[in-house]
Amino acid sequence: MATEAPDQTPTEAVESLSISNSQTEEEPSSSSNRSNLMSLEEKYQIVRSIGEECIQEDELLNLLEKKPEPVCYDGFEPSGRMHIAQGVLKAINVNKLTSAGCRVKIWIADWFAQLNNKMGGDLKKIEVVGRYFIEIWKAAGMDLEGGKVEFLWSSKEINSRAHEYWPLVMDIARRNKLPRIMRCCQIMGRSEQDELTAAQILYPCMQCADIFFLKADICQLGMDQRKVNVLAREYCDDIKRKNKPIILSHHMLPGLQQGQEKMSKSDPSSSIFMEDDEAEVNLKIKKAYCPPKVVEGNPCLEYIKHLVLPWFKQFVVERSADNGGDKTFRSFEELIADYESGELHPADLKPALSKALNKILGPVREHFRTDSNAKDLLKRVKAFRVTK
Repeated sequence: MATEAPDQTPTEAVESLSISNSQTEEEPSSSSNRSNLMSLEEKYQIVRSIGEECIQEDELLNLLEKKPEPVCYDGFEPSGRMHIAQGVLKAINVNKLTSAGCRVKIWIADWFAQLNNKMGGDLKKIEVVGRYFIEIWKAAGMDLEGGKVEFLWSSKEINSRAHEYWPLVMDIARRNKLPRIMRCCQIMGRSEQDELTAAQILYPCMQCADIFFLKADICQLGMDQRKVNVLAREYCDDIKRKNKPIILSHHMLPGLQQGQEKMSKSDPSSSIFMEDDEAEVNLKIKKAYCPPKVVEGNPCLEYIKHLVLPWFKQFVVERSADNGGDKTFRSFEELIADYESGELHPADLKPALSKALNKILGPVREHFRTDSNAKDLLKRVKAFRVTK
């Protein structure tokens, strides 16, 4: 069937996304004034602090030097209630990026959730969950002023520029063997041993295309998304593109029980949800795995390191005078020293952690209690059955 030739080939479209000394999309916003006062080293340290791993650090430094407002790509599948790793950690990371002058494009992957059979593949339910997620980040303190953060619905954006998107997806699919694509299944919460649908084979090719479609300079996603980001860099090698997307993979917070590598929405005991009430948070932390003097695999210590300390810049433990008195920790190293020695006991750490988390979640609870739209969204999301 004859079709109209696209304006650019997939390779030409990707090649056009080069680092420039000038802004190619919009002029720097007034909110970037703060970042303009930072040195290159300060910007680099802030952006680099987000990632447990960075591929590659020299490329990141070069990008920050050459481009005033780099584009960072983040994304999520609307797939049920939001836990604190998605809610609080993403708010912390996005605010760090925008403070350093970056623009953040948050990809609401509604079509991807449908491909992955989330919410039973019901696109209307998926949209409700997506809107609920945005309400949470607003309430949680994600800095949305100044236009530095954009929420983009994948279905809408792809449909509006289908002539750019689908040739790119097809080119990526054409250049990769099936086993290479299947190795990316981790990004969907699947494994290579799972019985995958044809839709789930298409998914990694589309997510790889998203990076170029959104003109992303930095892929800011969890370690579980690393494989498809590496696929994007390999695609650059195939098409001889010099400027590859930089991969900044953030840490994955574990579940609350022993041996749980990540929080699971399907197991409420493993996760603290963003609208959990104070009593629920207290009970979940009380039951959490937290053996005395053991740091390795201790989720309570992980939450303090990645959520509480970045949020408050300190961790306050209240104790009786007979038990050592109150103590304020301002670094994770100081906390670990006390915990490993037995100076700080789980019986004191857990109530302090619960108090800190409840303080962070307070504005979110209030928003979903008093805002009629948010309240309705939460009611509908809670009624949905989560599907894997």
